Amino acid sequence: MRGRYNKRLALSSDSKINFILRALRYRNYRLFFCGQIVSLIGTWMTTAATSWLVYRLTGSALLLGIVGFAGQIPSLIFLPLAGMLVDRYDKHRLLVITQTLSMLQSFALAALTLSNQITIPWLLALCGFQGFVNAFDMPCRQAFVVEMIEKREDLGNAIALNSSMFNAARILGPAIGGILIAAVGEGWCFLLDGVSYLAVMGALMAMRIQKKSVLRRPARNPMEELKEGIKYSIQSKPIRYLIGLIALSSLLGVPYMVLMPVFAGTVLNGGPRTLGYLMASAGAGALTGALWLAARKTVLGLSRVVPIAASAFGLGLVLFSFSRTLWVSMLCLLLAACGFMIQMAASNTILQTIVDDDKRGRVMSFFIMAFAGTTPFGSLLTGFLSQKIGVSHTLLISGLFCVGGALWFQRKLPEIRKGIRPIYKTLGILPPE
Repeated sequence: MRGRYNKRLALSSDSKINFILRALRYRNYRLFFCGQIVSLIGTWMTTAATSWLVYRLTGSALLLGIVGFAGQIPSLIFLPLAGMLVDRYDKHRLLVITQTLSMLQSFALAALTLSNQITIPWLLALCGFQGFVNAFDMPCRQAFVVEMIEKREDLGNAIALNSSMFNAARILGPAIGGILIAAVGEGWCFLLDGVSYLAVMGALMAMRIQKKSVLRRPARNPMEELKEGIKYSIQSKPIRYLIGLIALSSLLGVPYMVLMPVFAGTVLNGGPRTLGYLMASAGAGALTGALWLAARKTVLGLSRVVPIAASAFGLGLVLFSFSRTLWVSMLCLLLAACGFMIQMAASNTILQTIVDDDKRGRVMSFFIMAFAGTTPFGSLLTGFLSQKIGVSHTLLISGLFCVGGALWFQRKLPEIRKGIRPIYKTLGILPPE
């Protein structure tokens, strides 16, 4: 009897794992997933190494914010243009170009750091260049997922697995980066990041892209296309409110990441390994949230999940602002990152499900602009406030605003669900009345 029960339990566990990983049955997505996870580990190593390098060179929370601003502000400027290009041109080719440019940026950063010629102006310039590349890369990657997934019911799973991949790298990258920084310095992190792009380049080259999956759009006035995308996003209450909450969380909450070196070095009296532990904890929380989403069977109910997750994000930041112990800080970051990842991935899944195919690139560019485009101003704001009132008080205020945003979204939930239901019925997600 016990043997039969154990066998049945093992089969059930295997079925659940297969269900969570169901998007990997698509060959192109499987290649994309494997290549990206290697590259993203390198990216997160560079993120940790860049923050520590700035803090080591200057010891300034304000300059951490300025460098963060320089790396993110190009997204705000160029994302609308990027969205139009993504809707018009071959996403596969665009990704090859953006990944190649990112690889060259990492090698340049490594060369300057290893030769001891790196300075804050060089960091500002190279981070700004990477921000420009990311403005085109991020909406292209988001929209390309739809072309790799043949069945719409697996789209939510693919987006959640994307988030899982991103945050698995977020755990491993900073942890490896912290060890490498302490052992051989930041330059080797940048060099390994450059090499890691070869994995995603190889995956892109190995894909079998059907010509019919490439959307060719007739030439139109770019300003007309931009206005069309803005009007479409504003008139849809679900799109407007989802993007609005992400913008608030990203402006006031997400910039906590640029303050991690200060918390690690000053508040917790640690070094690069402490920074690695903090960033890895945030990655573990985000990975937990992403896997929870991947295990969901349907997009139904995600609109109710968004404000709960946003509240958890804000609460985690509030608790983190009071912590003076490493393990407590790690638990608080785990909660905050889990909440934000669920909020962001759930919002992404809803948007990708309800948006018209011919406007997907533009809507996703606005979504990413809300996430990545507002963050640079948040980085500047948190850097400035940290100089005036300290990092702990700055994070406390940020967390309280995020909780307030979640309560605002909760009040708008009936309007959001009213706008979503007709689309779900058209797509067959909800049965017709």
